[in-house]
Amino acid sequence: MSGGVARRRRPRVVPRSFYAGDALEVAPRLLNKVLVRGDRAGRIVEVEAYRGGDDPASHAYRGPTRRNATMFGPPGRLYVYFTYGMHWCANAVCMPEGSPQAVLLRALAPVAGIDAMRTARPGARSERDLASGPAKLCQAMGITGTDDGADLVGGEDGLQLVDDGVPPPECPGVSGRVGIRLAGDRPWRWWVPDDPHVSRARGAGAPDTARAGSR
Repeated sequence: MSGGVARRRRPRVVPRSFYAGDALEVAPRLLNKVLVRGDRAGRIVEVEAYRGGDDPASHAYRGPTRRNATMFGPPGRLYVYFTYGMHWCANAVCMPEGSPQAVLLRALAPVAGIDAMRTARPGARSERDLASGPAKLCQAMGITGTDDGADLVGGEDGLQLVDDGVPPPECPGVSGRVGIRLAGDRPWRWWVPDDPHVSRARGAGAPDTARAGSR
């Protein structure tokens, strides 16, 4: 386990201004922040950036649709989408309203509510497998399509992102994005080095169960 929230300073909600920048800047700064839902909490250890109209792998590349509406703002909300007809994936929305960028939350290190995560992920063989991928993360945290648009700042929807004093790594791991057909070679994936909860797909183009941001 990567250190519980209670053992750090008192957690502070990540402010909306944090999300207002470019996804390429926000993504690595999200590492080691903590996603909280009720008694469940997990430290973000792997992310990917998606940059809207500048990114052919982004759901927002061709403009707004009913599916991607949350990506168009405001920042600090959760964009949740369904993929492969079986998996949910969650993203933190970035940039000012109208500029659709987001950061895919690819993996968490569980820090609280582990029993609840195990109940939600009965197929997980170990704690390190509870949230080591974008679909697993959503299952472990109980995130579904009803959470699309949830405010990570206000927390009224039951999900919040907090900072408990653990800084992002000075030298995060970096690679191309995973499991996408377009622009997969862009080095827009970051992770906490040596953290065992990072997904197994560590290199650009490596296979993964959920094709994050793919069209």
